[in-house]
Amino acid sequence: MTSTAALPLPARTEVAVVGAGPTGLALAVTLAEAGIDFVLLDRQAEGANTSRAAVVHARTLEVLDELDPSGELTADLVGRGIPVTRFRIRDGARPLAAVDFDRLPTAHPYALMVPQYETEAVLLRRLRSLGGDVHRPYEVTGVAQDADGATLTTAGGETLRAAHVVGADGMHSAVRAAAGIAFEGSAYGESFVLADVGMDWAPGPREVSLAFAAAGLTVIAPLPGGTDAASGRYRIVATVADAPAEPDLAFVRSLLDERFPGRAAVRELIWSSRFRIHHRVADRYRAGRLLLAGDAAHVHSPAGGQGMNTGIQDGHALGRALATGDLDGYEAARRPVALRVVALTDRMTRVATIRNRALRAVRNTLLPVLARIPALRVRLATELAELNYR
Repeated sequence: MTSTAALPLPARTEVAVVGAGPTGLALAVTLAEAGIDFVLLDRQAEGANTSRAAVVHARTLEVLDELDPSGELTADLVGRGIPVTRFRIRDGARPLAAVDFDRLPTAHPYALMVPQYETEAVLLRRLRSLGGDVHRPYEVTGVAQDADGATLTTAGGETLRAAHVVGADGMHSAVRAAAGIAFEGSAYGESFVLADVGMDWAPGPREVSLAFAAAGLTVIAPLPGGTDAASGRYRIVATVADAPAEPDLAFVRSLLDERFPGRAAVRELIWSSRFRIHHRVADRYRAGRLLLAGDAAHVHSPAGGQGMNTGIQDGHALGRALATGDLDGYEAARRPVALRVVALTDRMTRVATIRNRALRAVRNTLLPVLARIPALRVRLATELAELNYR
């Protein structure tokens, strides 16, 4: 995704939004539709071109429908992705349980596999159609609030006065730091490997696989760009005790050969990264005129692909709260969602990474039994699709 030449900052605005990822873009679109003056800033010279998040769930697609009632925004995004109706849990190659989305009560009964930069691109296109844009590159280095508003200072010495400031600027949020809001939680011991690859994958592109192994959790999901049913692009997320800083093709191949012998043949490494995952939730979402959304307010395991989705929904909810003046209602509605998402993804990660052999045997025996109970399957599908958070 690219941006236009740097836009000069105005002296004042009603809402300053720091961070133009999916959360900030969703918030900006909501504000633009409500006719509220805003400035959306980002420190990057252009939008990130790596895929990072790779799934858009049903509830988020419903929110996109609200952001563009014509349906063009959602149709554009769906056209760039792969709708997948099944989430399958495995122990290595052995299927343990399946979660199906195709009977959920929504206009979008599937998980849409699509790179994050595509999601950002369609949100930016909608924002520009409403007359808005992103101000780049402006790195916010200071935020000071008073009774009448807040003043942002950038690394280049520019200042911007706003009635409210929203931190949609990620885990290391400058706005959260300025607000003095605690970010309680901890980090997982394992490192996570994230990679987009071209490969032959035995289960094919019609499902997302979450696989257990003694070595750790592995998620494999299809991405757009495949040329046939068995050969294409896939996202890999895997826990590794101590991964290299930049996982190369040989490392990714050896990882999949160990965990899925004979089932994955990696031809190409498109992009990779190593990262550490935290599970944290901000103590508050508001301190006076400073507010938080997305990763600035909550971070958690990538299991289930909940992060970007929760952030987009935060942005939409906060935009509506700013339009109605119900800012306390925003925290009351969205912080419990974050706590629930963090708890769900933490449980999924810890169950998937059990090391004890006896406990793994119990897990692998119980899961197929529980998966035969229709109500439990529907409950998990609804939770993953985030339809409980309407």
